[in-house]
Amino acid sequence: MKNLLSAFSALVAFGMIAGAAEAADLVLYTSQPNADAQATVDGFKAANPGIEVEWVRDGTPQIMAKLNAEIQAGNPVADVLLIADTVTLERMKQAGQLLAYKSPEAANYDKALYDADGYYYSTKLITTGIMYNTQASMKPASWADLAKPEAKGLVTMPSPLASGAALIHAQTLTAVPDLGWDYYKQLKDNGAIAAGGNGGVLKSVASGEKAYGVVVDYMPIREKAKGAPVEFVFPKEGVSAVTEPAAILASTKHAENARKFIDYVLSEKGQEGFLQLGYIPARTGMAVPAGFPARDTIKVLPINASEALKNSENDVKTFSDIFGTKG
Repeated sequence: MKNLLSAFSALVAFGMIAGAAEAADLVLYTSQPNADAQATVDGFKAANPGIEVEWVRDGTPQIMAKLNAEIQAGNPVADVLLIADTVTLERMKQAGQLLAYKSPEAANYDKALYDADGYYYSTKLITTGIMYNTQASMKPASWADLAKPEAKGLVTMPSPLASGAALIHAQTLTAVPDLGWDYYKQLKDNGAIAAGGNGGVLKSVASGEKAYGVVVDYMPIREKAKGAPVEFVFPKEGVSAVTEPAAILASTKHAENARKFIDYVLSEKGQEGFLQLGYIPARTGMAVPAGFPARDTIKVLPINASEALKNSENDVKTFSDIFGTKG
């Protein structure tokens, strides 16, 4: 009976969520943190009065699993996506699941930051580097430092099974000649662990449980500003980056509002909102948040989205085989 009641409650809750989505003028699926997602939606609604928005937030792999299940069932709920990486959206583009839209705001962006056919647009630059606890004996300056004896058993990182940014990071670093998969084997041999998402890494290093972490930039920079005993390093070899692209679902029931959402997140006002949240805006000519070095001093390592897409399944398997992790 208890299990039946739980199942019934879950069905009711799902029905309420689905009902709310049906009543909305726009449905957003996003991997942004909850507070950031709410701020993005609030900014959009302020710029577009009268448009009611429902949003669902989870990690990129989880949000995509939900969306794919809906697509297979023939009832995708989302109108727009704002998720971690372009590789996921490249996959959707190739599958015919996205709607092309040539936003006039694209004129203010480097062409490398959006799809030439208008299927997806980068909204920010979120790099992955090294954070360390200020009590750590070593102050890392290089990716190679995490494989040194001083870091043995003291390194934590997110798993590509739980974080889209972590997969992009692994694909980016393994393409660097002096690193490759051998680097990840060295990390494993040095006692590094890989599990969960970026939030767990932040908590582990900030608490002193681990001394070093591989993590997205804004998390430790924000926490340092709040007084946490952490520092963030942009390693000398360069950093990987995800760009939190936005895209419109081909199945959207609210195409006009979806286009307005794309225009908003790419607009100066929308980009200013991301800047205030502590992110590096993707739009040309914008400032960087407090605590970040000048944008032209940050070396972003390249990644080929179509190649990364082709290799994603094998890369996840290789990472999992090295670390023996399931997420």
